[in-house]
Amino acid sequence: MANQSSIKQLEADLWASADVLRANANLNAGQYCMPVLGLLFLKYAYGRYKKVEAELMKNRPSRGGVVLPITKTDFQAKSALFLPREAQYDYLLNLPANIAAANIRDKQGRLLSSLGDAVNYAMILIEEQSEHLTDQLPKTYTIFSDEILARLLRIFNNDRLEAVGGDVIGRIFEYFTGKFSKSVADDDGVFFTPKSLVQMIVNIIEPTRGTVLDPACGSGGMFVQSGDFVNNLGMNANSTLTFYGQEKVDFNAKLCLMNMAVHGLNAKIKSGDDANTYTKDAHNLIGSCDYVMANPPFNVNGVKEAAVTGSPRLPFGLPGVNKEKEISNANYLWIQYFYAYLNETGRAGFVMASSATDSQSKDKTIRESLVRTGHVDCLISVANNFFYTLTLPCTLWFFDKNKREKNSDKILFIDARNYYTVVEKTLNEWNEWQMRNLNAIVWLYRGQTERYKELIASYNMWLNDFMLRYDNAALHPVEQTHAAYRDGIAATLDGFKGDLKKHQAALKATRKRKEKDEIKETIAEIELQIAEITEALDVATQLVWLTDKFGDEGTYRDIPGLCRIATIDDVERKQFSLTPGAYTGAEEVKDDGVDFTARMKEIHSELERLQNQSAEIFATIKDNESLLWK
Repeated sequence: MANQSSIKQLEADLWASADVLRANANLNAGQYCMPVLGLLFLKYAYGRYKKVEAELMKNRPSRGGVVLPITKTDFQAKSALFLPREAQYDYLLNLPANIAAANIRDKQGRLLSSLGDAVNYAMILIEEQSEHLTDQLPKTYTIFSDEILARLLRIFNNDRLEAVGGDVIGRIFEYFTGKFSKSVADDDGVFFTPKSLVQMIVNIIEPTRGTVLDPACGSGGMFVQSGDFVNNLGMNANSTLTFYGQEKVDFNAKLCLMNMAVHGLNAKIKSGDDANTYTKDAHNLIGSCDYVMANPPFNVNGVKEAAVTGSPRLPFGLPGVNKEKEISNANYLWIQYFYAYLNETGRAGFVMASSATDSQSKDKTIRESLVRTGHVDCLISVANNFFYTLTLPCTLWFFDKNKREKNSDKILFIDARNYYTVVEKTLNEWNEWQMRNLNAIVWLYRGQTERYKELIASYNMWLNDFMLRYDNAALHPVEQTHAAYRDGIAATLDGFKGDLKKHQAALKATRKRKEKDEIKETIAEIELQIAEITEALDVATQLVWLTDKFGDEGTYRDIPGLCRIATIDDVERKQFSLTPGAYTGAEEVKDDGVDFTARMKEIHSELERLQNQSAEIFATIKDNESLLWK
């Protein structure tokens, strides 16, 4: 997953770019947003291009002693966008200050008289590489002076952009809409889907072959993660999956196509009024999709009853209609649409307002019909603050028309409202291991115990590697108990405290020598060790969390406060509520003689103290900066 510091740095760079534009270009948000996103697109595309180029050059065949050149076809085979030289970021970055005097011309021989012309030409060349990008990229860069445009190119010339990964364009889009101008896009309950939620949906529905539809595709994050999922299995996403998207906001659709192109993916995206999913089935895919995934707008009202009455996408009937002849709440329009698009073996995963699991009146009737199909597979409650700009909780829903026979009348409920990582005060997420743990519960529900055992093996391998590097004594995964892992990590931390004292003494001596660079190097080393031990502590914590519940072998059991497999009869007794907490109940409190939670709090408290000490050292350096340079 992306390092949060990389994301924060990227946001700071974006803010800097906006400051440059506001101060010097006299442009409003609608004018500058897409051009800046276009530059970020160029930078991210170039980073991916260089990575794939390096892979292609390994063991590259040759003829007559000459290495065969890399072609556009080679990049397509790697699901990557080929970039002609004039469309590569470093080419634009290193153009001479006086472009008009450099006699640079396009393929038609036309003279490029400014940096804006050169960037516009780069966009044209990229559009020629993919039919899906035709007329989609911004080409208005001549509105900027060469000086401003050059400064923007330098602002985004950092490696942290590649480190973000995933739905990078979507995250940037949200940054702009949330920070500067919500008027850029239709704020119709639309918001960016956090990467960990998208990844969880993809991990559970496991798109591998066939048709994938996102009828509220936004900036394309669901497609990107699906592509990564397939590529990580050693397959080519463009060969095994066909992506379809609907997005009523043209601006968002452009972002989606840019995002897909960066990741070397092809998609059929329709936008505008003809792609308003409330009333249009733009791709005619009813009953045809292997996978449906989406994060639709929540709790929308105002959809005209006449526009949806009799739709084949509503197999269980209309939701409630108000006196204005409008759908009171469109949540159950979306839910039925997702179900209706599935073929006879299809799976769906989507984000939905938490209120939809227990809403009444017509919604309850529709929900009962859904439950009785036997195709409701799993629901996961998500905590507050998972969305980047909103605090509301949500629920992940999953349909599966091809459940194993044993689960045909069962639904898995997971209440994960108390299971997450705090990124900052108003932002939570699931980290990589937490996502794996939640996914493991679904594996056990599906009878896939071997996948559970493989996960435990990967935990052991990771922790053994850590102990080899930091303690020179691996914890053997078979012989050691979970308590041994805990004690081993704690012992490593205790040893690190001694190392820290040595570093602090070295810092003191270094300050006396007034060698600033050495101080920085030592501090960087200390912070790196703190970060790595913090990560190891979290991995150990997640291993204990999982195995305390389901053991090393993966024996599923209902865990109060976390998960329960309920039958359709159970759901009927709950008046067809699908709220996970109504089935999982409260978390059990047990005393096994080892207060691991308290011990972990102590360890994390100690780590926080060490980090504060590190910050104090930085402050001291800053306060004495003039002295250090003498």
